[in-house]
Amino acid sequence: MVRLSVLDHVLAPPGTTAGEALAATADAARLAERLGYTRVWFSEHHNAPGLAGTAPEVVTAHVAAATERIRVGAGGVMLPNHAPLKVAEVFRTLEALHPGRIDLGLGRAPGTDNRTAAALRGTRAPDPDFAGLAADLLGLLGDGLPDGHPHAGITAAPEVPGSPEVWVLGSSDRGAAYAAAHGLPFAFAHQIDPDRAVPVLRRYRDTFRPSARAAAPLSAFSAVAFASEDPGEVADFVAFWALYGAVLRSGAGAAPTGEDVRAFRAGPRFDAARRALADRVVAGAPDEVARRLRAIAAMAYADEVVVATPEPDPARRRRSLELLAAGFGIGRADGSGAG
Repeated sequence: MVRLSVLDHVLAPPGTTAGEALAATADAARLAERLGYTRVWFSEHHNAPGLAGTAPEVVTAHVAAATERIRVGAGGVMLPNHAPLKVAEVFRTLEALHPGRIDLGLGRAPGTDNRTAAALRGTRAPDPDFAGLAADLLGLLGDGLPDGHPHAGITAAPEVPGSPEVWVLGSSDRGAAYAAAHGLPFAFAHQIDPDRAVPVLRRYRDTFRPSARAAAPLSAFSAVAFASEDPGEVADFVAFWALYGAVLRSGAGAAPTGEDVRAFRAGPRFDAARRALADRVVAGAPDEVARRLRAIAAMAYADEVVVATPEPDPARRRRSLELLAAGFGIGRADGSGAG
């Protein structure tokens, strides 16, 4: 059975405070837990209007404390923005607080524009090498550092018996190749490059080398997805994401309001935008959305689907989570778990 999980951007649309957005995120995670979702991840974005998820490690702590069983973590930590020792310490602390439930997804990109990335790092130096940063982080998390390494002998405290489950995230061959060569789980961002999702995930599985962290390949893909019985709600979601996606890509403007969405839907550009997003956004009737996601998983031999539902209405988002759980056979549309 293909597992189902959640990627949460911690959306704070106009009229919503960051506190309200974080409370809605915790509510959605509790619902996902009741429905039988496997994990909930939080993205890292910076200088992005309308998002309250700049610190996924803090959101992870908040949501892990509000839930009991579901796995919780970063999807991901944009590693070029952070010192590996600090990441190791933060996620070991989370593992100490919530043993066996913490995930650490590692991203290669900064999750923002170059100017903001430089401000995060406190330097204008070129992007650090992901492979070197990841090797340092894994060594500090318990895999060990080679003799003569500059950090050899440093202990990432607190010491804990287990380790966060480390994933590599990506939308290209590079992340997949690193994950396969180092025996790590891999998640592909289907919403960024849907055409490459299947071949990259298949290649990851074919070239995987077992490690102490993973004896067999473990793969997932994230997808922007929304399920509703109401075609008007589906159109609203697509219109919102078309407008908001442009804001996030450009780094300019503000998150769209409900009035913006309604005007865009009624205007001449909506049909073209909807066609342009047809492969990147899986939105529609519940059975159709579940069918499309399961078909991608089958073609890619993926173990898990991670749904991102950047829907400004919390009630609509919760309903979509319920409908998708039912479509994947892990829950019922009344919000109760599968057993």
